[in-house]
Formats: sequence, structure tokens, C-alpha cells
Amino acid sequence: MAKIGIIGGSGLEDPAILKSPEKTEVETPYGEPSSALTTGKIDDTDVVILSRHGKKHTIPPTQVNNRANIYALKQMKCDYIISTTACGSLREDIERGDLIILDQFIDFTRLRKISFFESFPPGDLKHTAMADPFSGFIRDKLIESAKELGVKFHQQGTVVTIEGPRFSTRAESRMFKAWGADVINMTIAPEAILANELEIPYGTIAMSTDYDCWKTDEESVSWQEILKIFNQNVHNVLDLILKTLPKLK
Repeated sequence: MAKIGIIGGSGLEDPAILKSPEKTEVETPYGEPSSALTTGKIDDTDVVILSRHGKKHTIPPTQVNNRANIYALKQMKCDYIISTTACGSLREDIERGDLIILDQFIDFTRLRKISFFESFPPGDLKHTAMADPFSGFIRDKLIESAKELGVKFHQQGTVVTIEGPRFSTRAESRMFKAWGADVINMTIAPEAILANELEIPYGTIAMSTDYDCWKTDEESVSWQEILKIFNQNVHNVLDLILKTLPKLK
């Protein structure tokens, strides 16, 4: 059976979904990950859960040590990584509470460490292909499971990842929408890049919680609204994870 790494985002800092959970402290060449790893089983599947922002959500997006997080899951011999994230919708038809199975990203971060390769060994240039950054295999299984559950979801979506912790201006939000991004968040692109560099198949379940600030007939995004919508719909994310895990052989 495969071992699955789960990176929990906003609202999923410490999901109580494991049998006999144990905490494992991990050191990496890139420093400490955001949290101790929680290991255990879901049915017969070995699972390692990492809280992206720390167990008490104390780490802002730009300060997340993505290299340590991804490397820690590699050290734990995870065969796949599923991440979860809240996001803002840049499309009218992606409504609050909808799930999106991401297939593309636009990286608009500027301050993150987004590569393990800070120098090249002679004759070994590490330019990682990134045309399709999200695992097609994981995406297929997530889509299959979402259909079986009957949850409202979108089979593909492009996320633009920005620095945080501030939200976008209206001008930025409209620009990202014009670029063709479907949703916006502050975390996913660096994780996807680093997982690809380490050749760990990576997939994301995104949940739309707001309309960012491009819609003038809606309230602009707020942290309180994000948590409210995420908490109302988090059961769909957990159900989708549980339905998908046995399919990742």
C-alpha cells in the first residue's frame, strides 16, 4: 500500500481522521517543518499529516518553510502528497463552498525559496519540467471520488499564488482574473514546484471561500468569512480525502 502525505491548510491544521495517531519530530537539511508530523492509519492506508501553518495557525504564508515541509514528507517515504487549501474565486460560477481539483498554477510569489537546486553539479543541470504540475493520477482519483460523493466541484482550475498575508487590491484581483486564473491563494505554487523537484506526485483539493475583491456587488474577502465558509464545508474535503485514499495504490 502507498503512504500518503496530507498537507492541511487553513481550517485543517489538525484533522482528527487517524487511527492511533503518533507525533513524529523531523529535522531536514532545510530546517524544521511547520509542525510535527502526525502519523497513523486511515483504514489500511499509512498517512502522514503536516499542518502547513502550524498546529495553531501561527505561520503566515510567506514564512512557511516549504522546502522543509516537502523534504520531511520525502524523508517519511510518502508516495503521494494531497494538499488542501482555501482559495478565493475569480469566476462567477465557482461559488462559495465549491471544491476545485487544480490542474495549473501561476506563481506570483517573490519571497519564497522555491527550489532545492541552488547550485548545479557539473554536467547535471536540474531544470524540472513543470508543464502539468499536478499529478494526473491523483487528479483522476479525486475527480472519480468527487463524482461518487456527489459534491459540487470543478474538474480543473488554475490557481494564482500570491504573497501574503495581505489580500489583493481590486486592481490586482481584476488583473489575475484577466490572466485566466480561476482561483487565488497564498500557498500552493511553491509546494507543487518543490514536490515536482523531488518527484513526489502532488495533488490539491481547493475550496472556494470568497470572491476575493473583484466583485463589487459582494463583500471583499475577510479572514472571518474564509473560516466561516471553510468550517461549513470542511466535511466535503475530509470525505473526499477518505474516499480517495484507497484508490492511491
